[in-house]
Amino acid sequence: MSNKNLIPITDTKALHTFCDALAQGDFLCIDTEFHREQTYWPELCLIQASAPNIEGMIDPLAEGLDLTPFLDLIKDRSRVKVLHAARQDLEIFHALLGEPLGPIFDTQIGAMALGLGDSISYDNLIQRVLNLHIDKSSQFTNWLGRPLTEKQLAYALGDVTHLRDAYYEMKMQLEAKGRLGWLAEDMARLEASELYDNRAEHAWQKLKIRKSKPDYLAVLANVAAWRETRAKTLNRPRRRIMKDDTIYEIALQKPRNEAEYEQLRSLQKGFMRSKYADGLKEMVDQALASPKQYAPILPTRKQNAHLPGGVPEMLKVLLKYVSEDASIVPRLIANAADIERIARGETEDIPALTGWRYEIFGQHAQALMSGQLALSLQDNEIRLFKTQPDQDAFP
Repeated sequence: MSNKNLIPITDTKALHTFCDALAQGDFLCIDTEFHREQTYWPELCLIQASAPNIEGMIDPLAEGLDLTPFLDLIKDRSRVKVLHAARQDLEIFHALLGEPLGPIFDTQIGAMALGLGDSISYDNLIQRVLNLHIDKSSQFTNWLGRPLTEKQLAYALGDVTHLRDAYYEMKMQLEAKGRLGWLAEDMARLEASELYDNRAEHAWQKLKIRKSKPDYLAVLANVAAWRETRAKTLNRPRRRIMKDDTIYEIALQKPRNEAEYEQLRSLQKGFMRSKYADGLKEMVDQALASPKQYAPILPTRKQNAHLPGGVPEMLKVLLKYVSEDASIVPRLIANAADIERIARGETEDIPALTGWRYEIFGQHAQALMSGQLALSLQDNEIRLFKTQPDQDAFP
């Protein structure tokens, strides 16, 4: 890593040159440093990028810098974008591009397919894959300050050079195990536009629905939309405008005047006279005046069959057994909701019952459910056996 690479790019001409070099590779490693503790919109402070034989940093705060060359580069779907725990970085780029970034390789998901851990941190990943220890002391420093220190810049650039080396190694291991194709569906989910949908009218979907009465739903949806709009307008985190618990209380209590708002336990005293409250009462009144018009339509819930006692637990034991045998993180195969649905005998739209997941777990789960497979404990280890005596035991 040369000292030259530790100097962030601050002018558009140099950015064009850097992007031309990045474009020569078939993949691009990306990381960002940002702040969002005090704002609704993430404040992008630094962009780090690497490709084969090239790495560097971009200062998005530099006066007069046009990020278009870099944004055009990452929009190009001819090369893979490699990130770790990609969701927040992808949210930032979605806002800049107006569309999802792709195709994606998230090394945190790749680590699950290699059995390295569930939601593994970046420093643990680098330690496990490259046997390197990273100094994380600069992670939570002030990235808005200028000039950035050499220690900060070295840490930031290391994130994408180590990520590049880890990607080489992980891709090789996944290909050797025949698992690279397994991850296509999981990576594609990161490109779904709905993940980054922050439209005010959809804000209620991020809340827990505790009642189904139209007046409750209408108030809940309208207040959630109001909060989202105020948070964007004032560029403040949602929780700074209003906490979720307050939205739930307003939907339950349905206050009509300032005195009734003052009685709410979760609402700060005097809130209705502050600048933050502009438009709140009107949105609540609107919802109560016409609940059916403003109440969102909830998804129809299937009437599930009774959940047999002990079956989910048996399936979890089976999942743990096959996951360890395949050296893969269990949650990549099936989550808790999948287990419960399989226990009820459902089969539609369950990833664990299709493709490679079916081969590893799904077929055995169905056999267990139908009595064709049994679990046994031998020498303090779980064993699987087919129940027909004339058939061979499972390994």
